[in-house]
Amino acid sequence: MRHFLDLSDAGSEAIAAMLADAASRKAARKGLPKGQPDPDAPLAGRTLAMVFEKNSTRTRVSFDMAIRQLGGSAVILDAGTSQLGRGETIADTARVLSGYCDAIMVRTDDHAKIEEMAHYASVPVINGLTDHSHPCQIMADMQAVIEAGKPLDGLKWTWLGDGNNVLHSIVEAGGLMGFDVVACCPEGYDPSPEVMRAAGNRASLSRDPVAAVAGADVIVTDTWISMGQAHAEEKLAAMMPYQVTEALMAQAKSDAIFLHCLPAHRGEEVVAEVIDGPQSRIWPEAENRVHAQKSVLRWCFGQIG
Repeated sequence: MRHFLDLSDAGSEAIAAMLADAASRKAARKGLPKGQPDPDAPLAGRTLAMVFEKNSTRTRVSFDMAIRQLGGSAVILDAGTSQLGRGETIADTARVLSGYCDAIMVRTDDHAKIEEMAHYASVPVINGLTDHSHPCQIMADMQAVIEAGKPLDGLKWTWLGDGNNVLHSIVEAGGLMGFDVVACCPEGYDPSPEVMRAAGNRASLSRDPVAAVAGADVIVTDTWISMGQAHAEEKLAAMMPYQVTEALMAQAKSDAIFLHCLPAHRGEEVVAEVIDGPQSRIWPEAENRVHAQKSVLRWCFGQIG
C-alpha cells in the first residue's frame, strides 16, 4: 500500500521519477482540451474520493482534472454535507470509502486525521493539505523550479514569513532532493524543530530577510493568516518586515524566481509588483498542481517507481 502523506513516504528517487513523469505528460498534452484524457489513460476505471474539511480552489480542481486526464473519475465529499460533519469516525469513513473508491485524497486540519485515515483505509491515501504539511504543493513547486532552468540539487530556497505547513514540506524536500532552505521567520512563528532537524544541514533559520535572500535562487512565501487563525492584527504586525518587495528580490540572484502557493493577499506577504513581475512563476506553479498530482496518483498505484 502506497500512501502519500508526506514527501518522505516516496523518497528522493521516486520523487525524481514523478517529476520527470509530470514534465513528460505536461509536454505531451500541449494543444489538447483540458478535459480530454491522456492517450494511454493509465488510470482508466479508477475513482478518486476527495474529502474536504477545508475550503479549496486549486486542490479541488487540480485533483479532479488530474484523475480525469488519467482516465479516471472523482467523487467529492465536503464535511458539511457528509456524515463526517455529523460525527462519523474517520476510521469508519476510511473503511467505507475504501469499498467504494480506489484512492482517497483528504484536505483537512489535524495531520493525525489523515494518518488515521491511512491506517484504516485499504486503498492509497493522499495528503491534499494538513496543518503539518502540503506535499502535493511542493511537488508542483519543484516542477516549476525545474521548468525555470534550475536543477534542484544545490539550489538555495529562501522562505519568508510564517513557519507553516508549506514551509515544512519545502524543508523536507530540501533534505530529500539536495537543496538548501533558509526559513526566515519572525520570532514566535518558527517551523517545527523536528522538521528542521530531519533535514540536517540543508535547513537553517534566520531573522534577517536581507541576509536570508542573499544568493537565493528561489524566494517563497505564503499567506500570513491561514484559515481559522486568530490574533490576525498581532501576527500581521510581526510579519510585515518579511514582506516580499522588489527591493528584497533585488538582494537575491539576478535570475531568482518567486513562488507562492496561492491564494495571495497582495500588499501583505507580497507586493503586486513582485507577484505580477517578470521573476514570478506562480501561474506555472499553480498549473503544475494538475501535472504533479497525476504523477503522485500514478505512483500511489504502483505505475512509477
